[in-house]
Amino acid sequence: MFGKTLAVVDLEYGQPLVLEEVELPDPGPHQVIVKQFATGICHSQLHRLRNPSQKRPEFLGHEATGVVVAVGKEVDYVAEGDHVIVTWVPRSGFRGMPRHDTAMLKFRNELIPAASSSHTWMQTVVCDDRWVVKMDKDIPTDVTAVVGCAVLTGAGAALHTAHVGIGTSVAVFGAGGLGLCTIQACANVSAYPIVVVDLFDEKLEYARQFGATHTVNGSQEDAVARIKEITRGGADYAFDMIGVSDTIAQLLPSVRAGELGVDDGGTAVLVGFPGQNPGIPARDLFAGAKKFMTTAGGSGRPERDFPLFLSWHQHGKLPLEKLVTRRYPLEQINEACADLQSGKILGRAIIEF
Repeated sequence: MFGKTLAVVDLEYGQPLVLEEVELPDPGPHQVIVKQFATGICHSQLHRLRNPSQKRPEFLGHEATGVVVAVGKEVDYVAEGDHVIVTWVPRSGFRGMPRHDTAMLKFRNELIPAASSSHTWMQTVVCDDRWVVKMDKDIPTDVTAVVGCAVLTGAGAALHTAHVGIGTSVAVFGAGGLGLCTIQACANVSAYPIVVVDLFDEKLEYARQFGATHTVNGSQEDAVARIKEITRGGADYAFDMIGVSDTIAQLLPSVRAGELGVDDGGTAVLVGFPGQNPGIPARDLFAGAKKFMTTAGGSGRPERDFPLFLSWHQHGKLPLEKLVTRRYPLEQINEACADLQSGKILGRAIIEF
């Protein structure tokens, strides 16, 4: 075994997360061991915690930064001492990805599989080397932890799923961490207007720092009607970053209609993972010649995309220091999850080691 590390463990449904030692194996031929600097706290992890059928015990987390401390004998992409971003999407994407061995962590004398990179809520992780992307050592290692999911998915949804372009109109439902990254990416490609919908004025005002040009409080006015008014008939692109029934129902109606066989309508993109089967109004798709899309990881390829996102950050076009608004030690993971659940966190929170 490589050694022991302190880890967050989801041990029992409905109970607080526990913090205990687990044993890491030596790295397999294609695996690396990464001592972490910071890891993000993603809302998708709350979905897992609230799922009574989720297999437990389970390790959580899927975006982080760290330094490589050991590599397997077949690894040639990174070496000990390299700084990396840990992500949940293979660095070249999922297509044609061969299967490699899953790392097994020892917890209370039981071997637990560490699925891909989904165990970054611990001091040191072991994962397949395809889930890490190198970064220069002069790049900050704290706020960049959220590049592995929030930026990859949020910005990627605009760039690679929808292909938002200059002068196109955009509506974004949800001004959390993912939404802010989508907003910033749309601003960076000169989309206009960029309309943001949320239920909290504080979040809406905050979204203006990331490029929102218009804001709509969905608890106070008809969001779809307001979007149509601002965009003169409907947005070219609309993104649902939340995935609840209310926002899914507003997504397609908020994009412009086309004419079947003549011109295309707008594009609706569901980014937030739905907690139920979304009811998609098929008649609106056909009658308005609209398009409905989903995305996994923003259709991104980390090895291609992360250098762009880090360059944006270095040149002031992706203010990660503003996006990350809360920092917690690992020992406060339950407080961090509670704060995220109650809406106390603007932007994104991270755990620092």
